[in-house]
Amino acid sequence: MSINIRQICKNFDQFEALKNINLAIKDGEFIAILGPSGCGKTTLLRLLAGFLSPTEGSIVIGDREVGTPSRTLPPEKRNIGMVFQSFALWPHLNVKDHIRFPIQHHRFIPSELKKNFNERIQEVLSMVNLERYAERMPNELSGGQKQRVALARAIAPKPELLLMDEPLSNLDAELRMEMRNEIQKLHRLTKATIVYVTHDQGEALAMADRIVVMNNGKIEQVGTPAEIYTKPRTPFVAKFVGKANLVKGVWNNDHFIPDLFPSAQWTDIGVDQEMKSYGYYPIRPEQIELAKEQQYETSIPGVIASVQYQGKEIQYIVHVLGQDWSVHSDVMDHYELREQVFIQIKPLMKRNNLSPV
Repeated sequence: MSINIRQICKNFDQFEALKNINLAIKDGEFIAILGPSGCGKTTLLRLLAGFLSPTEGSIVIGDREVGTPSRTLPPEKRNIGMVFQSFALWPHLNVKDHIRFPIQHHRFIPSELKKNFNERIQEVLSMVNLERYAERMPNELSGGQKQRVALARAIAPKPELLLMDEPLSNLDAELRMEMRNEIQKLHRLTKATIVYVTHDQGEALAMADRIVVMNNGKIEQVGTPAEIYTKPRTPFVAKFVGKANLVKGVWNNDHFIPDLFPSAQWTDIGVDQEMKSYGYYPIRPEQIELAKEQQYETSIPGVIASVQYQGKEIQYIVHVLGQDWSVHSDVMDHYELREQVFIQIKPLMKRNNLSPV
């Protein structure tokens, strides 16, 4: 089901939670709404669900206008399923009954599906790998199993739009990785349009067809995971997705002169034009190479200020000419706290055949 969000604003008394939101979502698309706490992403999801009415603008789902300041279609009259952050399971119903309930009561469920509800229950149990747990009560399930039940309940009536509000935030790291795969699999099987709210950039990058990055009630950038990560348009997107180091300086056509090292001249490696207008050069932590000795005239001196071993890599904070840069390095290249190092930007080295720029 396609969605068109047009000029949406949402105010709570004097607070403007959403500011002029425009977004088009294609049928069957997996959209992640990504941003920090308080950016407006959950408010936008609640508007799509019908829990709130917009202050200005309109929301069109499919071919129906479902939300305007004067008229909002309630959730039960929208063909949607919803997965909440808190699981929201009913303590008196077992797993099978959680799936049966929406099949019997969802307004838009096809009559054939309602008639053959037992077949649909078994199909959904198989989708979420809960066949062996059909008779169990919520208090007999692990956190991951509870989340599977919440997903099963949401997809059981075959909704055309599936809304997810940070569904994995209450799970541990290993379960989150497992559930990412499950949600991706469900998207392929159901072919439903999914709008997925999260503050976790890893979840958004791993699962979404497109990511909507929000900040302070506005959309900062919309794009594929690769576009968001490699070509951020604003300083906020560069810092929030990928934890880029933002170097201030002056752009001169396709070359950049950093303020902290005016004798250097860096070539353009695909920096977005809007980012250039802010006077920044974004460098992701994995784009930086560390060395114990100065290899090029333009290598920048720094001092290791923090060391965090992460198994497959070591994450450093390097104090560079008055700034702290984040650097991710191979575990084979180990540096000690307070050690003097020199840094060079990898793409620049590669483009110039390992020659300084």
